[in-house]
Amino acid sequence: MSSNKKYWKSVEELNENSSVVETLQQKEFAEEIPVEDFLGDKENLGDSKTSRRDFLKYVGFSTAAASLAACEGPVTKSIPYVVQPERIVPGIANFYASTIADGFDFASVLVKTREGRPIKIENNDLSKFKGGVNARVHASVLSLYDTKRVKRPMIEGRNVSWEEFDREVGSALDNASGDIVLLTQTFASPSTSKLIQEFSSKYRNVRHVVYDTVSEDAALNAFQSKYGRRALPNYDFSKVKTVVGVGADFLADWQGGGFDSAFAKTRIPENGEMSRHIQFESNMSLTGANADKRVPLKPSQQKAVLSALRGYVAGGSSTSELPANIDDAVVKAARQLRQAGSGAVVVCGIPDEEAQSWALEINEALGSQVMDTSNARVIRQGNAAEVAQLVEDMNNGSVGALLIAGLNPVHTLPNGKEFAEGLKKVETVVDFATRTDETSKLSKYVAATPHYLESWGDIQFSEKSFSLMQPTIRPLFDTRQFQEILLRWTDNNMSYNEYIKETWSGGLGDRSWNEVLHDGVFEASSPVTVTNPGNSTSSAVSFNMDEMEGDGYELTLYTNTAIGDGQQANNPWLQELPDPLTRASWDNYVTVSKADAEELGLENENVANGGLNGSYVNLSVGDTVVQNVPVYIMPGQAKGSVGLALGYGRKAGIQSEMQTGVNAYPLYKNFSSVQKVKIEKAAGVHEFACVQLHNTLMGRGDIIKETTLEIFNTKDAHVWNHVPEVSLDHQETPVTSPDVDIWESFDRSTGPHFNLSIDLNACTGCGACVIACHSENNVPVVGREEVRKSRDMHWLRIDRYFSSEDSFTSDLEKKENIGGLGSSLSEFGELEQPADNPQVVFQPVMCQHCNHAPCETVCPVAATSHGRQGQNQMIYNRCVGTRYCANNCPYKVRRFNWFNYAQNDEFDYHMNNDLGRMVLNPDVTVRSRGVMEKCSMCIQKTQKTILDAKRDGRTIKDGEFQTACSAACDKGAMVFGDVNNEDSKVLEKKNDDRMYHLLEYVGTKPNVMYQTKVRNTTEA
Repeated sequence: MSSNKKYWKSVEELNENSSVVETLQQKEFAEEIPVEDFLGDKENLGDSKTSRRDFLKYVGFSTAAASLAACEGPVTKSIPYVVQPERIVPGIANFYASTIADGFDFASVLVKTREGRPIKIENNDLSKFKGGVNARVHASVLSLYDTKRVKRPMIEGRNVSWEEFDREVGSALDNASGDIVLLTQTFASPSTSKLIQEFSSKYRNVRHVVYDTVSEDAALNAFQSKYGRRALPNYDFSKVKTVVGVGADFLADWQGGGFDSAFAKTRIPENGEMSRHIQFESNMSLTGANADKRVPLKPSQQKAVLSALRGYVAGGSSTSELPANIDDAVVKAARQLRQAGSGAVVVCGIPDEEAQSWALEINEALGSQVMDTSNARVIRQGNAAEVAQLVEDMNNGSVGALLIAGLNPVHTLPNGKEFAEGLKKVETVVDFATRTDETSKLSKYVAATPHYLESWGDIQFSEKSFSLMQPTIRPLFDTRQFQEILLRWTDNNMSYNEYIKETWSGGLGDRSWNEVLHDGVFEASSPVTVTNPGNSTSSAVSFNMDEMEGDGYELTLYTNTAIGDGQQANNPWLQELPDPLTRASWDNYVTVSKADAEELGLENENVANGGLNGSYVNLSVGDTVVQNVPVYIMPGQAKGSVGLALGYGRKAGIQSEMQTGVNAYPLYKNFSSVQKVKIEKAAGVHEFACVQLHNTLMGRGDIIKETTLEIFNTKDAHVWNHVPEVSLDHQETPVTSPDVDIWESFDRSTGPHFNLSIDLNACTGCGACVIACHSENNVPVVGREEVRKSRDMHWLRIDRYFSSEDSFTSDLEKKENIGGLGSSLSEFGELEQPADNPQVVFQPVMCQHCNHAPCETVCPVAATSHGRQGQNQMIYNRCVGTRYCANNCPYKVRRFNWFNYAQNDEFDYHMNNDLGRMVLNPDVTVRSRGVMEKCSMCIQKTQKTILDAKRDGRTIKDGEFQTACSAACDKGAMVFGDVNNEDSKVLEKKNDDRMYHLLEYVGTKPNVMYQTKVRNTTEA
């Protein structure tokens, strides 16, 4: 019962008469290389139509062209050490444990440095608190080398010394006529809390207000009301058997994120069991896309669902006002929860205190072992009521001094204009900032603060889990930490490093400070209460069901995996990271259902080169209007609802190329992620940088294999994981049989032979592996226009597929029950139509490193060849850019360097300035124009592992071999190793019944394999 169901990557594919799809199927490169523009006028680049013959004439097989290409390579002059640093050995990487805690992302990390430069972020496996080393955390190393950073302290826009800055601000604080208010991000730092208390003791009328850009106020208030402290429940999803999510994107940024790693491990079927995931939501989220059952509904119906679940599980009355299909799903979900008992959990993302209280009540009634209230999270401490009160106090003149740390409230507050007006009425405004943003421009005093990789700190993730932050490079600019400045302003001559050590003296038990600093993480009790009790427990957030009911559209604001709350909007790696669901980059947009789009007259259209265009709309919430928002028609979006990502639209302190999208924060009224919205179509057409139709495998079978848990447990593997067969002497023979090989294979048993296994059950599509690959392999950023032309340079892409039916079983049953020509014509046609609520599959695809590689046989200059360790290698010096290999690759994983992306003013990203190039990995060459590049299976990492073991005179243990993507995937979806090691995990994966190869019938014998996706469709 192998799955042959129809998959589609874009709605455009379902149009049988689409010239765009036909062109892309027949023609690998949508636009020919504009060779004359390399040699002539770059202004006409977009209209270039140079033929392949002309290309070969100029570049292909001439000595002059090869010499020209050699001269164009970047030249870097090096200066030797006069006195070599004691701990730095040239060519050897150093790793330091540290922590990111920017108020939105919290995670314990390892920082890889080369010759004193941080170049890569990796997971700290010692951390018990999985804070989520997501794509933004991996990309944060590039933000260290941001040219837009504030480089020194300023007063009224002029550069000053720190001595003058301290003197003037100190005098202003001493003479402040009103309250002194500290408006800060969530620091979650015991030493910082202690320091703020000491600062409050020195100055009178000091008030500390904590503001989270993306608020969890309702959940914090509910927890405080029930348990007496302002925190969030902790969840151990490794214990889950059944999870029901109601508007909670818990595989992404919900309540600080980091839950995906533990949850993914319960999704791999072992001993016939796996967890069951049911999701009620409006937007098609990362969590909903990974659910076994997803129920789309409007935001106004989510609270009713939670109320019904409470009635069915915890007792009390249940609602009957829900539509029949939703109520039936709720009844079945409640039955599933009761059956799972302590292994069940309900998670809620509704911005309503009552709803959050119900979720806590349901979990207590279940006796859930998944929810942990004894070790609560403290990485969100914002108080929306206090922030609202502060804005009011600023405007009535009662605030004498305002110190802002880690925030940009002029841009991110829903009432940012009112806040900006209030700033004018505050005598002393000090902004502790990393860049001159919208708030800094309105502040008299700007204190230049360092990046977290230049800083010290202690972080409390939860009531028992702690982490340390340490600098991995000397400050690049004349900056000081917020805490260092407070120490000076409280007349304390200690360094912040010494202050942290003093705070924790006697608090580390039998562990020494150096030991804890080495590991980066420790378990303890906090010497200081870091939670902010606040002056009010009332919530400024109001989710009024009566207001949400009735006609009209309902907006859900969310954060996407790339930009998050917008702090790293100037990071080109993140701007170019495609959204896992829409596959669009460099933008935010309003997502609408197909039915609503037709009703409003909104369109998406693919143009000749595969680029996506869309309509514009104006969104109105009350008196606030956000104009010209692009429209993306999203399968799975609940009818009557729309979605829009926060974090975009920044202008101040942002490079012009990164000033993308619209600012959605003005729509974030009362810190509620759900709003009643009016939609009006606007004029114009938006050009998306969407990669969905690029590098496509469309028209081929055996891309995704999936089955249900029931079939997986009851049928033989050949039923749900059928091996393709070919005809040999009129006999059907498995394509894996050596009898049908036309290749002579060499002996692969000597030395290591590398394989990579990718488990479709564990992959959530988060994109961390994509950024890790960029960081490790110096993958260039090409920008919006080049992405739109199918010229993105990602070595690793995550394909997203929609299925045609609501569920796997209904799709399979419909296909198998087709009988007769009439039925076949009609029902197969129906299977090609997208469902309103499709199932989703994510599939990472990189070079498959085929043992029978089609690319190797067509390269006329032997630039691509096969290594004995299994890697398909690229020799850049030999490559003349014929692109034959890309045409012959069935997986479409090779990328052509249309231009020099380094030190080129046309691509003004990090590789175009000396500061940005500090992030480059010296172990990997920066490629010049005119060559093919692709995944190398991180050959520099595997060779280093071999050489280290050789130097130490030892054998290599399983798990030592890693690629950037496998090391970044804390969910266990990617397993890399040596299949010649009989004890290796990757060999175990290779022998697993779920293993299959992508496009196996082609016979390329890849060294990358996939594990069949299994869905738990079993109803209780």
